Amino acid sequence: MNLQFKWTLWTANVFLLMNILTGAFGQYAPSAAYATEDDVSTNLSEVESRESGPELEFKYHDHEEMTRYLRAISARYPALTALYSIGKSVQGRDLWVMVVSASPYEHMIGKPDVKYVANIHGNEAVGRELLLHLIQYLATAYETDTYIKWLLDNTRIHLMPSMNPDGFLISREGQCDTIHGRHNARRYDLNRNFPDFFKTNTKQPQPETEAVKEWISKIQFVVSGSLHGGALVASYPFDNTPSARICRSSVLCSVFQNYAHTPSIAPDDDVFRHLALVYSNNHAKMSRGVSCTSGSSRFEKGITNGAAWYPLTGGMQDYNYLWHGCMEITLEISCCKYPPAHELNKYWQDNKQSLIKFLAEAHRGAHGFVMDENGNPVDRASIRVKGRDVTYHTTKYGEFWRILLPGTYKLEVAAEGFLPQEVEFFVIESHPTLLNVTLHSAKRIDGGPYYRPPSLPPRPPPAPSGLFSTLTNSINSFVSNIFG
Repeated sequence: MNLQFKWTLWTANVFLLMNILTGAFGQYAPSAAYATEDDVSTNLSEVESRESGPELEFKYHDHEEMTRYLRAISARYPALTALYSIGKSVQGRDLWVMVVSASPYEHMIGKPDVKYVANIHGNEAVGRELLLHLIQYLATAYETDTYIKWLLDNTRIHLMPSMNPDGFLISREGQCDTIHGRHNARRYDLNRNFPDFFKTNTKQPQPETEAVKEWISKIQFVVSGSLHGGALVASYPFDNTPSARICRSSVLCSVFQNYAHTPSIAPDDDVFRHLALVYSNNHAKMSRGVSCTSGSSRFEKGITNGAAWYPLTGGMQDYNYLWHGCMEITLEISCCKYPPAHELNKYWQDNKQSLIKFLAEAHRGAHGFVMDENGNPVDRASIRVKGRDVTYHTTKYGEFWRILLPGTYKLEVAAEGFLPQEVEFFVIESHPTLLNVTLHSAKRIDGGPYYRPPSLPPRPPPAPSGLFSTLTNSINSFVSNIFG
């Protein structure tokens, strides 16, 4: 295992150096060799072969039609796609995910996993269809488009067309502003159902969110997009506000701090703004800051901080970032939540380039391996960029990724039983920085205890309860239903 891992790591360094010298892939250079082990423990055995189906139409597909199409495309492109389910909805519908990659069944050591999740609100249907078309485009363009080939050779792309198939079932085409079908079958808003760092979320966990939480705990995703409808903007963390922590003594403060429209700045605010701009600038219309209706919000350059738009508790993008180090943004891609099917082709053309370019941002910044003195990978080592108070962790292969803009940084690395390390490095625009760190054992010669890195900061105290907490939640629900 040690020799194999060292050979893989040596190959990664040589391969990256060759691409830097040749400039073969422009801004984003491949960075490592393939792996031979599978880290997807979410039941890839459910992949099923089917005869090739027809080309995908620009129409809305119900759950059965979507399932048939996903099976057909997987059977048609078995070397590029793998279909699996991460669980089931309240009413028993599979939560399908399609992997599109040159290595669909196996994690590629040193190469990132990325994802899109659509239809988290059942009546926001455009993203559902766009991901089906993205699956088809990536699979069919692999042999003819050099950029797509590079992307699939160096990235594993996981696409979930529908996180809320039960809500979609009762939604109706042509309904732009209603909330009918928004929630799951138990009447829960799934984008208010995740753990929240700033305020304890007391809502009962739902099968769909539990499945997603387990999924992203098993696969270390680097970048992610959540596709919504009802506006035209790329929204980035934080969705909730730290003032929720210090606002507990005043009832009025507890109620009205949620509507202050004040930005809630993440440690990686510069990177999140950049990611949002990548999507907005590659979109046909978003960067113009178009208002969907007269009197509705207009967003400069087509991006917004989530809390500056409207704060919410239990959102998926904050959870991805703070719990798992995955940089997720929320993509509002249609003014009408469920527009007529004849408009889908237009939405695909508007979003196609954005959907592809955004995922490639996983190759920006720094990435590498954390190893011990013997060249063995260190699993779950904490990775923290000095001055950015959020912790990432290495995979079981010792891998880490850190999306950063050009500049000079210091990396703090710590793990149980090892002396902490601080490494200075720089990031440039033209290619990712490969950064390997060796940790040394902290065991004392006299057989004393190991060094233990400092524990993570405590979780925030529980949210206020009682009548005014109920009033706050009711107002939150009312406002979020309006905005999407």
